[in-house]
Amino acid sequence: MIGWLIFLALAFICLIGMRWVGHLRGAVLQFLAAALLVAAAGYAWQGRPGLPSSPAAPPAERAVTYTPFSMARKDMFGQFDASAAWLNLADGYRGRGDTKGAVDIIRSGLRKDPDNAVLWLGLADNLVVHGDGVVTPAARSAFEKAAELAPQHPGPRLFFGMALARSGDFDEAERVWRELLAASPTDAPWRRIVEEQLRLVEEARALKARNSAH
Repeated sequence: MIGWLIFLALAFICLIGMRWVGHLRGAVLQFLAAALLVAAAGYAWQGRPGLPSSPAAPPAERAVTYTPFSMARKDMFGQFDASAAWLNLADGYRGRGDTKGAVDIIRSGLRKDPDNAVLWLGLADNLVVHGDGVVTPAARSAFEKAAELAPQHPGPRLFFGMALARSGDFDEAERVWRELLAASPTDAPWRRIVEEQLRLVEEARALKARNSAH
């Protein structure tokens, strides 16, 4: 659980830093995406700015090494069942830019273990990446299946809300997170994280309104 909290704290740092450029065009979505995908955190850990530049890969082949789910899942869910092997393999495909291959790998795992909530959540996460950040109907269904299989676990709804917020659907993200709060014990360690996400969504709305007024 500690690793998960550290990961989310890094996400908040990214997001808070981006507030200072909120006056820029499209900054609301930029700073939310920066926080929720922890791109800055991943670069800080493994980036190599001294290397020469190279042409960017086409969007369909862009490597995505880290996602919120991939960075937090060990601390949130452990890795004591077969899901870890499938998810680690999918991470490798996604890290090479083969997002479709990552999705196909997890679907293979689900054919063998169709009631594994962690695999369903991994499928949802990779479908969002494959869809270039869009929460497609297939991704939504996978998030909902994970929540159905693990109704007491905060992970499916927490990451569903993150995916919705990244796609710009603040209202739906807020609804999902408020439902999670309503169902969570008052001393649940994740309540503070969800409350902070809700506060940042409100700030994003306010920034968007101010930018629209100019």
